[in-house]
Amino acid sequence: MILTALVLFCCNAIPADAPRTPAAPVSTTDVTSTAPDRSAGTMSSKPDAPTPKLAEVAASKTGTGSESASAAAAEPEPAALTPISSAVKPAVTNSYESPTDRKIWYGLMIAGHGTAAFDAWTTRRAISGGYGIEGDPLERPFAQSGAIYATTQITPLIMDYLGHRMMRSRHDWIRKAWWVPQAASASVSLGAGIHNYRMVP
Repeated sequence: MILTALVLFCCNAIPADAPRTPAAPVSTTDVTSTAPDRSAGTMSSKPDAPTPKLAEVAASKTGTGSESASAAAAEPEPAALTPISSAVKPAVTNSYESPTDRKIWYGLMIAGHGTAAFDAWTTRRAISGGYGIEGDPLERPFAQSGAIYATTQITPLIMDYLGHRMMRSRHDWIRKAWWVPQAASASVSLGAGIHNYRMVP
């Protein structure tokens, strides 16, 4: 009952002819005018793009005081700017060829080609005198002309190449026998040349 009396008293305290002020409506112009301000505020609040690491290092080096010293100590220099202190070693294959072996190889090469030329000369001399025919079927077509001097050099060339490859081999037992092909070629040519020379009286 007391509550009812208080409600009635409050309602009677407000005059009936008091003007009621309606809430002011928000105009569209205010909304549109404030929209760019909000976007400007949000754009200004966005962080800047990250700066390059090299620029930060350069900026820390040009600073003054303890801040620049601490920044320079905290930021290490890029590895790309660090000079190479040690010399770069070229990638080369191991060569087992010694200077002594090279000299022997050249000596056997001269001996092989020299004895092949001696074999060709004695063959031409014996065939021209009618004392025999060429026993090698591969050399027989060239025995009647001077082309035999060129064809007899093919085998020594092959033996030179084979001996050089054997001299640079990775296998020890092949390197020890690198001189065998050249020595065999020179021996065969020398023996054939002596035989042809003795045929002619």
